[in-house]
Amino acid sequence: MAGKQGLWIVAALCVLAGAMGAKAGDMVPQTQQPASPDAVSRGNFGPFVRSLNDRAYGYQLVPDPAVAADRAGSGQPARIVEKFEVHPGDCGGDNAIDCGRDRERSELSERGARNPAGSTYWYRWSLYIPTDFVDVSPTKVALGQFHQEDSHPAWMFEVDGSGYHLDDHVTGKKPRYHTLIKAGDLRGRWHDIVVFAHWSKDDSGILRVWADNDLKFDYQGPTMTAEKIYFKYGLYRSFVSRYQNANETDKVPAQTVYFTNVRRADRREGLGS
Repeated sequence: MAGKQGLWIVAALCVLAGAMGAKAGDMVPQTQQPASPDAVSRGNFGPFVRSLNDRAYGYQLVPDPAVAADRAGSGQPARIVEKFEVHPGDCGGDNAIDCGRDRERSELSERGARNPAGSTYWYRWSLYIPTDFVDVSPTKVALGQFHQEDSHPAWMFEVDGSGYHLDDHVTGKKPRYHTLIKAGDLRGRWHDIVVFAHWSKDDSGILRVWADNDLKFDYQGPTMTAEKIYFKYGLYRSFVSRYQNANETDKVPAQTVYFTNVRRADRREGLGS
């Protein structure tokens, strides 16, 4: 369904077919039905599936929180974006594998051909962290990661009380954490992340990361240790017990984040404006 005409029909499709046919970024009414990852266009990425969470509230297509309130009653609906929400105990669906591994999440995981060693791509996503987002440090919270197939994550994009950071899991060099957006600038507004990657296990690898058009990380060297990389995004909490122990509680507060403009392309121009 191309263009803006006829997009209001998507609301009915969301109810009847789990949001099939809607496009994140289009202008359609909010649905309370479970959303389908297939409802979102993502450049030349392959398909995405939900990862270890089947809660209906965990992944939704909703009006842009940055503008929805301003447009209330104006007759001009906000664009639709992807909402990820994690509640205490969200450690898996029927499988529930995270429950024994000190983790909670609501993520989407890339499937299909993925990103083999020797490949080169541009990536983009826009991220919105609400003003009431709770810092749950020392639990680690990742909002995006390049994971290795049959291995550990290579690069994680993490948030804590000091901001949004890139965490290097490939080289093991210090400093591992590279700040992309400082805490004072982070919440209550959209931020645009662009990544250029040449995936390689040798020194020909390249990883460059821009945050809001500023180059924040420029690296050449191994960018992977496995054969393939795949992208995951949403909300992933690991070492949940650290927060529980530090605060003498059995629950970590709920968190919500929003994404849009998630894309992969062969050239930067293919990421859109």
